[in-house]
Amino acid sequence: MRVEASHPDPYMSPAPSRRHRVVTCMELKLHRPHAACAQTGRPFVAGEPLVSALVRSEGRLDRCDYAAESWAGPPANTLAWWRSTYPTTTSGGTTLAPADVLLDVLEELEGREADAALRYLVALELVRRRAVRFVDRHGDDQDDRRVGDGVPDLILACRKRDREYRVRAVSAREAMSPGVEERLTALLWSGGAA
Repeated sequence: MRVEASHPDPYMSPAPSRRHRVVTCMELKLHRPHAACAQTGRPFVAGEPLVSALVRSEGRLDRCDYAAESWAGPPANTLAWWRSTYPTTTSGGTTLAPADVLLDVLEELEGREADAALRYLVALELVRRRAVRFVDRHGDDQDDRRVGDGVPDLILACRKRDREYRVRAVSAREAMSPGVEERLTALLWSGGAA
């Protein structure tokens, strides 16, 4: 979750005016909602609307979850709050496929033109998870292949496997072609075969 907050800079001297604001960004890893309402203690039911708040306390951020009907506004020291629904539990206990599984799939799909869209989306997921990073090759014209709309191939580096991957960039139309989303979802949530 990315939180952006605009607030007066407390370190400015003299006292900050309304026109002097500092924008800060931070990346937060949030856990699933608590099992019970922070106000009433009543357990949540799957699909129930709730309100979550990030509250500063003792030098850390705590997540507080409230049943929608018991929400009376953000508590003191609230950094952010949002509405959502309590997630449903799955009997299979599915989890996201580990990055190593996705790297295996990326390697397995190499050279299979029919699976270029799936391979591109897996590569983007690996970038999002920081398992691979983009390699910047400005000025390097050797083997600079481009798709029909002029987009160059992605060149990605993986430190863990000490290797680079060249992934053909695909258009949005190719990425949304029938069956790609279902295959990607099955792969990401079960680690199943692509």
